[in-house]
Formats: sequence, structure tokens, C-alpha cells
Amino acid sequence: MKNLKLEAALIMVGLILLGIFIRQGLNTFAAKDRTVTVKGLAEMEVQADKVIWPLVYKNLGNDLNKLYEDIKQNNQTIIQFLKEQGIDEKEISINAPEIIDMKAERYSGDRDTPYRYNVTSVITVNSNKTELVRKLISEQGELLKRGIAITSGDYRYNVVYEYTSLNKIKPQMIEEATKNAREAAEKFAKDSESRLGKIKQASQGQFSISDRDPNTPYIKNVRVVTTIDYLLEDLSLIHISEPTRH
Repeated sequence: MKNLKLEAALIMVGLILLGIFIRQGLNTFAAKDRTVTVKGLAEMEVQADKVIWPLVYKNLGNDLNKLYEDIKQNNQTIIQFLKEQGIDEKEISINAPEIIDMKAERYSGDRDTPYRYNVTSVITVNSNKTELVRKLISEQGELLKRGIAITSGDYRYNVVYEYTSLNKIKPQMIEEATKNAREAAEKFAKDSESRLGKIKQASQGQFSISDRDPNTPYIKNVRVVTTIDYLLEDLSLIHISEPTRH
């Protein structure tokens, strides 16, 4: 009889211990699956470090040979002006002229125009001297004094500003985005009575470069978003598993 009672007591103790172990195991398993996904944003304003400036002008006439001589002279005048202002010759390129025969143009609405040929010429400045080029753009009216009218309004020949030094600021921006993501994760962990664990997974989004606004295309906004999955540790489970110190 005593043996039966002893066996029953041992079985009961064993079941209690088994229940505790199963509970701790399930809690541990559940804790492993707890994660939080956060995004960290980093933005920076930078000055464009490259500019492409097309100088467009037009010639009208009926004699192609005369037009060719006029274009040649105009190109020399523009290049001389640019070099005088500090633009290197290697930064200047001359595009082939675009000639439209107004008499032969199928869709021309006015075949009685006094000029047969409409010639568009483009000289392009491709330079890292963005501040200088911006100054020259505002002063291009000086070419009028030399007999050349620079035209605008053609969507094919817009001034383009670029930022080409992204690799210089990438590490700093990734660090900032990661820091912002961790701060968001720590806030979530605190609100959910958890402790932030290790990084489970991280991915870096594409860097984007855009104009800050339509009026200042020479100021760029660089942006990147980092996505990070953090493990979360339940504080109540941590307290249970940690031994009591006296």
C-alpha cells in the first residue's frame, strides 16, 4: 500500500514537472517567433555637382551655304564667350544642326513662308562647375550683344542638374537610417513590454535622388529607406528563466 502511495506521489510530481517543462518550452518557442518589422528613413539635401546646359539658337534662310557660314560663325562666337567666362573647351560640344525644309515639310501649315530652311543648332556644356554655369545661364543675354539669341521652351533641350557623388554619402545615410529604425523598434518593444533582441533580417532600399522642388533643380534630395526585422524577447519570460539572486 505504501508503495502504491509512493508511486502515485512520484507520478504526480513527475507530471507537475513535465507540465512546467512543457510550458517553458512552449514559451521559449513562442518567444522565438516574436519579431517586429521597422523602417528607418534617412534624407539629405545636396548641391548638384554636374550640369548639362544646351544652348539652342535658330537660323532662317533660303541659301544653305550662307546658313552654314552663319552657323559656323555663331558657334565660334558662343564658344569664345563660354571660354572667356571660365568654361573649358573640353566641356563644350557642338551638335549637328537640325534642318527643316519648310517647303518640303508635309505637315507645314504655311507653305508661303519667306524662308525655306529653319535650322536649329545646339552647343552643349557638360561641366562640374555648376555654380559658374548657373551664373552664365542668368547672363546668357550677353550673347544678344554679339548677335545671337538663345531660345528656350523646347522640352528636348532642358538644363539638367545631376548629383554624381552618391557613394560619398551612402555610409552616413545607411547609418542614420539604421539608427532611426532601431529607435522605432525600441519604442515598440517598450510599449509591448518586451526587450529588443538581435536583428533577424535587414534589407536596404534603393537610393533615390530627386529635385528638392521645381524652382531649384540644382538642389537635390537624396533618400533611402532601410527595413529591419528585430527579434523580441518577452520580459515576463526573461524574469521566469533568470535565476533569483540573493
